[in-house]
Amino acid sequence: HGMTQPEAHRALQGFVSGSRAAGRRCVLVITGHGRMSGGILKSAVPRWLHEPDLRRDVLVIAPARPQHGGSGALYLLLRKPP
Repeated sequence: HGMTQPEAHRALQGFVSGSRAAGRRCVLVITGHGRMSGGILKSAVPRWLHEPDLRRDVLVIAPARPQHGGSGALYLLLRKPP
């Protein structure tokens, strides 16, 4: 992805809020498996999704099915736009 952790956090915030504003209800977030770097995003993204700024947009977080990335991805069910 080529981003620093703070850049990735901002990108996730923008993706989630933009998806919700566009009326999307279910999105796929790819964290990757982190084979080379120890899985920084794989561990950070779930933590970020529970922070208040993202939690207000996210209703449910679920692991992705193998064909959609398995343990390297998450489904997010987004709240309806206000």
